[in-house]
Amino acid sequence: MTVKWARAAGRRPRVLYLSSPIGLGHARRDLAIAQQLRVLRPDVQLDWLTQHPVTRVLHDAGERVHPACTWLASESAHIEAASGEHDLHVFQAIREMDEVLVNNFMVFNDVVEQTPYDLVVGDESWDVDYFLHENPELKRFSYVWLTDFVGWLPMPDRGEREPLLTADYNAEMLEQRARHRRVRDRQIFVGNPEDVVDLPFGPGLPNIRRWTAENYEFAGYVTGFEPPTDHEIARSRRELGYAVEDVLCIVAVGGSGVGEALVRRVLDAVPLARAQVPNLQFLIVTGPRMEPTSLPSVDGATLRGYVPDLYLRMAAADVAVVQGGLTTTMELAAARVPFIYVPLRHHFEQSIHVHHRLQNYRAGRRADYDDVSSPQWLAEAIVEKIGSEVTSLPVESGGAQRVATMLEELL
Repeated sequence: MTVKWARAAGRRPRVLYLSSPIGLGHARRDLAIAQQLRVLRPDVQLDWLTQHPVTRVLHDAGERVHPACTWLASESAHIEAASGEHDLHVFQAIREMDEVLVNNFMVFNDVVEQTPYDLVVGDESWDVDYFLHENPELKRFSYVWLTDFVGWLPMPDRGEREPLLTADYNAEMLEQRARHRRVRDRQIFVGNPEDVVDLPFGPGLPNIRRWTAENYEFAGYVTGFEPPTDHEIARSRRELGYAVEDVLCIVAVGGSGVGEALVRRVLDAVPLARAQVPNLQFLIVTGPRMEPTSLPSVDGATLRGYVPDLYLRMAAADVAVVQGGLTTTMELAAARVPFIYVPLRHHFEQSIHVHHRLQNYRAGRRADYDDVSSPQWLAEAIVEKIGSEVTSLPVESGGAQRVATMLEELL
């Protein structure tokens, strides 16, 4: 998509938005930010450079998806290939993703050469961020970095080598930021200072929370929605086809396609849970990269693939079982739905960063995959959560507007 040259003063401001394709959480918050940016700057032209499954969400929302998206190598496919049974060593997977990241940065560089963008927003766009720091002369636009975690962290059972590797990755990032601060015009943390882990980057390296507080701006959490009203929740249940007397458990395993093992464990527990609560119904959302027909049929369980506005559907649940991704768990916390979350094994972000934040909000019950592998244990845990009092802290709103204001100032 080559654009005819025009004087900057005589054209609309252009924004290129890069949204991480690993899961769908980034897409929901980035859409909310984009919508708020249009409120502040109705004349903005906003293009998206990202991959499936995010492109599906964007197409449904009527967004401008750049044609070069088809040239990007799939990060989701790489992550899925690296996963095991509810197991994703995400640090190692990203270390082995160089060929994907290099390809995708070259696509990005072609795009910004052909079209003069005023602002590039990277929501955990690791490829662009890393290679811009390595090649700062390629920067020809204002650039904003968004993230909801800071710091690569080792998993406790990975021996002595992994702490050295994560510390080395962190040290390289710290050196890049110290030497080329001009690369990022703003770096925004999606959350608050206390949501950052209070741990060191590694031996002899700074404290992560202290360094982040000194170097980042904080937007608060970005839900992208106001908590649904009772009327909206009742309407959502009707649209899903559930009666008032039904007890609804929603199961969601993210958008990256690595959640099949957890879905199968839940299906094993469905008969046992329904034996205790006969009117219990399960809605299992497999996401856009898992085919529902590949899973067994169980009485009382409905399987669906991609579900638009999932946050509104989850708000209609009486209980939920999910992976340990940040967006889904925080949407449940915001909707005040009791839930069980099961972090992917060896996924440091879910196991450490997300878990830390949920502890701050006193939200959800953590379960290990070894626990939920017992159908009896999982059935009892689900039944125990039904009707339980939710005592978590409220999740703030307005984060999307705060981020949009920071972006608009660069236009």
